[in-house]
Amino acid sequence: ELCEHARAEAYDKMWQHAVQMGANAVIGLRSDATEVMQGVSEVLCYGTAVVVEAVEESAAARSSVSQSNPAATR
Repeated sequence: ELCEHARAEAYDKMWQHAVQMGANAVIGLRSDATEVMQGVSEVLCYGTAVVVEAVEESAAARSSVSQSNPAATR
């Protein structure tokens, strides 16, 4: 239970830092726990803070992609 609490706290801190930087998402999220000494662990949570925006794709662009890469339409 204590490890799960530490992991959640590390995630929350990581998210707070991302938001402070203006991000609205984090990609490549990783977490790690290392036992520093008996009974003492270090918990890390990190990723890349990014800004994700919706992009409207025109019909011409979709057609262009599907012609150059048929797998893109599947």
